[in-house]
Amino acid sequence: MVFAARITVTGRVQGVGFRDFTIREAERRGLTGYVTNLPDGSVEAIAEGPEIQVRQFISALKKGPLLARVKAVEIAELPPTGGFPVFEVR
Repeated sequence: MVFAARITVTGRVQGVGFRDFTIREAERRGLTGYVTNLPDGSVEAIAEGPEIQVRQFISALKKGPLLARVKAVEIAELPPTGGFPVFEVR
C-alpha cells in the first residue's frame, strides 16, 4: 500500500546538507517525491512509498545530518498521487 506525507522540518536545516541527506535517506528506502528549501528557512519534503519506509524516513529527518539542528517536524498525511518518478531536489 502506497503512503504519502508532507514533512516540514524547522530549525537549522538550510545550508547544512539537509537536502542531500534527505535525498540519500529517501533513495535508501525506495521513496519518490521531492525536497525543497522554503523561504522561511524550513525544509519541506513530500514522500511516497510503503508506509513503513515513509515512517522510517520521517524518523531519519527528525535527527537530520550532523550539522543540522532540527527543532520541529510537522507531518501531514496526503493522498498518494503516484506522480513522482524519483526523489529529487526542487
